Amino acid sequence: MLDIKNLRVKLEDEDKIILDGLTLKVPRGEVHAIMGPNGSGKSTLGYALAGRGGYEVTGGSVTWNGDDLLAMEVSERAAAGVFLAFQYPMEIPGVATLTFLRTAMNSLKKARGAKELTTPEFLKVVTAKAKDLGIDKDMLKRPVNVGFSGGEKKRMEILQMTLLEPTLCVLDETDSGLDIDALRVVADGVNKLRGKDRAILVITHYQRLLDYIVPDKVHVLSAGKIQRTGGPELAHELEKSGYAEFTGKAA
Repeated sequence: MLDIKNLRVKLEDEDKIILDGLTLKVPRGEVHAIMGPNGSGKSTLGYALAGRGGYEVTGGSVTWNGDDLLAMEVSERAAAGVFLAFQYPMEIPGVATLTFLRTAMNSLKKARGAKELTTPEFLKVVTAKAKDLGIDKDMLKRPVNVGFSGGEKKRMEILQMTLLEPTLCVLDETDSGLDIDALRVVADGVNKLRGKDRAILVITHYQRLLDYIVPDKVHVLSAGKIQRTGGPELAHELEKSGYAEFTGKAA
């Protein structure tokens, strides 16, 4: 279970609190959605869980399967099963996608004490998974995300997530910039990862993604805290009413 208690996070270089006592539980086997207005702290939550630099945790606790996530380095969090899909995936010129994927997979396998994949084994796995996501072989030979469309970048991140087999998946506005066809492909890839030992946290502004990735629970994040929790119907309510009720609200 992901267990967040009274989490406080600020920008490292500014005296500005972004998360201000956030408490949240996401059991294994469930998909939870975080929705909220701009500036509410949605992306900051994802960054804090993954250990991204530039953000300072000033209070609270985060455990994943009973382990203290905040005490881990970024690489240790990855080995523990944490994966963050970025809203705007980074381009890495000069690094072939296949090389990047194989290095990532084998690094995690080594950290977890598992057998690393040989080149033929890796190619067999990645080719099959890529085909399911509409990723052709030419894309795999190109530098990571360089020249990719928004939809191609998001499909590539879902491919990474599929290959790395994380147990805690955090998707930061993965629907951003996707047309309806790309959205369906990405959502299908996420849905295939649903399972009893994996928790998925979907961060989004809009309800449309949740038509394809139906969550067990929806949480409204505003003013740095969870202000309301409900079932999938809450997303439809927010689509109609917006976030005016929660803007500037303090619990």
